[in-house]
Amino acid sequence: GAGRGQGKMAAGGAADAQARFGHSVKGLLTEKVTSCGTDVIALTKQVLKGSRSAELLGQAARNMVMQEDAILHSEDSLRKMAIITTHLQYQQEAIQKNVERSSNLQDQLSHLLK
Repeated sequence: GAGRGQGKMAAGGAADAQARFGHSVKGLLTEKVTSCGTDVIALTKQVLKGSRSAELLGQAARNMVMQEDAILHSEDSLRKMAIITTHLQYQQEAIQKNVERSSNLQDQLSHLLK
């Protein structure tokens, strides 16, 4: 009967080893699944960050376009103001000449009336 007992122990030992192997495989799988989950979360965060920066870039581009429009509008206004200023200067010169002429006329009149 001794041979039979040893066979049982050997079978028991093999089952033990198999159970240990199963546990270590389960452990490795759990580790892998966990690290995979962590990687997926990191990737998701990265993608979200990327889409956020694309959104910010788009917003910055829109703001730049708006500012460019404002600058062009201001430039246009300045050009118009420069033209108006030139016209006003011409008018002022014309008025000055008229004033000088009228004072000359007044002088002549006062000489004639003396």
